[in-house]
Amino acid sequence: MRWCTRRRSRTVCLSLVVASLSLHLLLIILSRSVYQNHCDAPSPRQTHLHTLRALEEGPPMGSGMSKLEALFSHPLYNMPTPPIHEDDWLLKVKPKGKARETSTQMWVSYSDIGDDSAHWNRSSDSHPPWLRFHLGISRWQLYPHLDPNMAPLAQQLSTHRIVSAVQKSGGTQLKLVMSFPNYGQAILKPMKQERDEETNFNLYYFSDFERHNAEIAAFHLDRVLGYRRIPPAVGRLVDVVTEIKDITTDHKLARTFFTSPVNNVCFYGQCSYYCSTEHAVCGRPQNLEASLAMMLPDTSLATRRSWRSPWKRSYSRSKLAVWEKDPDYCDTVKKTPPYNKGTRLVDLIDMTILDFLMGNMDRHHYETFEKFGNNTFLLHLDNGRAFGRHSTDEPSILTPLEQCCRIRRSTLLHLRLLSLPQYRLSDVMRDSLSHDPLFSVAPLLSELHLSALDRRLVTVLQTVSRCQERQRSRHGEGDDDVIYDDVTDYKTLVKHVTPAG
Repeated sequence: MRWCTRRRSRTVCLSLVVASLSLHLLLIILSRSVYQNHCDAPSPRQTHLHTLRALEEGPPMGSGMSKLEALFSHPLYNMPTPPIHEDDWLLKVKPKGKARETSTQMWVSYSDIGDDSAHWNRSSDSHPPWLRFHLGISRWQLYPHLDPNMAPLAQQLSTHRIVSAVQKSGGTQLKLVMSFPNYGQAILKPMKQERDEETNFNLYYFSDFERHNAEIAAFHLDRVLGYRRIPPAVGRLVDVVTEIKDITTDHKLARTFFTSPVNNVCFYGQCSYYCSTEHAVCGRPQNLEASLAMMLPDTSLATRRSWRSPWKRSYSRSKLAVWEKDPDYCDTVKKTPPYNKGTRLVDLIDMTILDFLMGNMDRHHYETFEKFGNNTFLLHLDNGRAFGRHSTDEPSILTPLEQCCRIRRSTLLHLRLLSLPQYRLSDVMRDSLSHDPLFSVAPLLSELHLSALDRRLVTVLQTVSRCQERQRSRHGEGDDDVIYDDVTDYKTLVKHVTPAG
């Protein structure tokens, strides 16, 4: 009996020893595998994809953070930027006490407008908001990201007393130049149709009305995309009598005021199209919805150059433009200055994407500040014909992207980010537009227009994907011909950008 017990004990002990050795062996194998995986350097493609994913997902949204705040706190919107050199500012500040310069790039001193006590510099809080905006324009953008001057500038545009109203010369439709007591000026575009009213499908793009809410929404979309190339625009309820008729010194404009059969005060001005009693602008009975867009520095201080868009439409009811008939048209553009070098081509494609998202077919010209030559951003002005239709998209607007297959990496990253559920473009735009003063009257864009933004964003990303697939089918791996790499050091970018929250 004792012998049997000893034999059973030896068997149990031997089994335990074998199990222990097996476990140790398994742990050694696993640890070597983990160590090997940890030490082996990932491939460049793995690192690239991992870092792109980190950039696009970004830090988690804070519980009290709005959609817009979360987006603007994302690393993509806070990339480190090089310092701005003196020659990269649009306007130079004349030191106090210095004799008047004759250069068109020198700004007047405060003594010229009646305030000798103020010192002129870019950061002075004593400057009116419009002047801080002008002095903040650089070679690369109209205003910086998270510019603290945006709030006081919007307040000026929407609430400050209007001291003068005259019709702006040129253009095809009625626009007014409004002046404030602090010498700031803004372009007013009046409400001509209801927000939800779609453009008549039988109208050609060049016969469409300009919309006040389109100017406002375009400014917000441009900022959400990270461009910052549209001057700030704000909605305002204007009293047609006390803020236009009674203070105007424009005699031609004054003669066009009348009272409608239902006692609304109306006017129509003088312009190439839609300036007649049949197309009059009317208050209700005196209150008129309008957009007020900040005016850029006078051309005597900052000359602008107008460029004909290579993809300009024919503006004919029967003829097609060259680019509409030649699928290889971009090959010619790429060889033509200034599109043959630098960033001009991807700058124009940035504008193309903005126009497609808005449904704007009326981009016949664009402007740049002449001081900066060809190495600068494009001004995205006159967006009143945007947001006319939400039920259909206009694929021809995307032709430059489709034909050239070229896009900034930073632009593509922004678009991908805005396609994610937590940063959905329609949600961010709804949040951004809710801060406009006219939101208290009605949303600036209907839900149908906001949904159209998401739908069109998918189309843009699909177009880029097709370009990349064509590139891979022709040249194998890589998309160097599609992506203009303006964001190269992803690891440094993720490391140095301050997280949100």
